Formats: sequence, structure tokens, C-alpha cells
Amino acid sequence: MDGALASFLPLILIFAIMYFLLIRPQQKKLKDHQAMVEALRRGDQVVTQGGLIGKVAKVKDDGEIEVEIAEGVKVRVVKATISQVLNKTEPAKS
Repeated sequence: MDGALASFLPLILIFAIMYFLLIRPQQKKLKDHQAMVEALRRGDQVVTQGGLIGKVAKVKDDGEIEVEIAEGVKVRVVKATISQVLNKTEPAKS
């Protein structure tokens, strides 16, 4: 019985190390990205995963936003493809 536990101990240690070095940081990064996407508002300057830089013109409820990439040129973008927010707009004062 003691030999079986000793043979599984390295396997358990490897799993624990993988969890703390790989899985947990990825979960935190995903949670941070979701929070960033949910906090998007009109006027924010964003970068998409495709490399387009533009200003958020409209935030829609169905997981899309409208991004103005040039004067008068607006494109629909899936919220999850926003990779970075460059400039945040201040929330309106009540």
C-alpha cells in the first residue's frame, strides 16, 4: 500500500505544479478580459485582435459593438475580439 502511494506522489505533484503555473493564471487572465469587455462604453479607444484601432461608437446588447475606424466608417465587432482598451472615457457624472 505504501509503495502505491509513493508511486502516485510524483504524478500528484506534477498536476499541482501544472495547476498553479498554467491553469490558474489562464483563468485569471480570462476573468480580467471578460471584465474589460463588459466595462466597454461609448468613446473608448480599443484595439481588436485583428489589429484595428478605433473608437467605440455604440455598445449593443447582443455581444457586439460598433467601432468607428475612420471618419464615418463604422464596423460591427464581436465584443470578445477586443484585445485592449487604449483610452477609457470617464463615466458621465450624475
